[in-house]
Amino acid sequence: MAETPETAEALQARHRKEQRDLVSRITQKKKSATKKTRKGVNDECERLERELKERQARELAILNGENPDEEPPLEGEELGTSEQETQANGVEKAVENLSISSPHPDTHAQSAPEQNGPKKKPNRAKARLARRAAEYEALAAQAKEEAANMPDLREQERTRMNQHLGRYGLQEKEIRADGHCLYAAVADQMETKGLGLAPRIQPKIIGEGDKTVPSYKKVRYAAADCIQENSGDFAPFMEEPLETYLQKIRETGEWGGHLELTALAKTYGLKINVLHGDGRIEEIGPGDGVKAEEVHEIWLGYYKHSHGLGEHYNSLRKTP
Repeated sequence: MAETPETAEALQARHRKEQRDLVSRITQKKKSATKKTRKGVNDECERLERELKERQARELAILNGENPDEEPPLEGEELGTSEQETQANGVEKAVENLSISSPHPDTHAQSAPEQNGPKKKPNRAKARLARRAAEYEALAAQAKEEAANMPDLREQERTRMNQHLGRYGLQEKEIRADGHCLYAAVADQMETKGLGLAPRIQPKIIGEGDKTVPSYKKVRYAAADCIQENSGDFAPFMEEPLETYLQKIRETGEWGGHLELTALAKTYGLKINVLHGDGRIEEIGPGDGVKAEEVHEIWLGYYKHSHGLGEHYNSLRKTP
């Protein structure tokens, strides 16, 4: 069954949505850029805008029944054979229609331009390109206006989070958004509370002395080792082989989530409170086998919109 062609209205609606999404994406990228990364971010944003503009112009051309790959003729380029024949026929007809008698003196000035030859035809290819560009600019302007009128999710989340922090007597300790944020936030909480980073299952970090290993990496290895030791509890929730999953935790900047928090709560004997922007608190406990008096409580803040790279965790310290 053939796919139903996209209508002009549907195409324009999709283009506007793509423009809004791109404006939002570029805004987030530029807000999160540093002095060192600003040039690269700007170059990437320009490339994304250019690629979207070219693709949408191509789709508009196809919808209009035009060939998007057709090169516009250069100004002054000779006409093709068919156009030459058409133009010649027009000249012959014009000659046949000429009156034998001399023109009236009053009409001489008006007919003079016609005697100088046929009027130059407009460049239709250039007109098509101009029309496509105008359509794209109109869509871009409309998308930009709609994006500007959309709620600022980042600002809303920050405002709500600050309200909840005050309610629980907490303050943020900003953690670098580099893929290690969950582990770095847990490390900050434990070090601030004087708990140390020695889990029940001692992590085996190969090739590095203990003093040279960053805190977040010790936490990464602690999570990986706990998952490995209790693979029967964790493997059913994985979408890839266990060894591949563990290698990503230990050796890459792969983001952590609920699975890793569960492993850290278990191996460190923690009750991890994760505060969300909507005020919800996600509680992750150490599970069975840990006495209540041995459980230590830590707080993390979870952010969905406030950081350019996506989901993020900060350490939440008690207000002095």
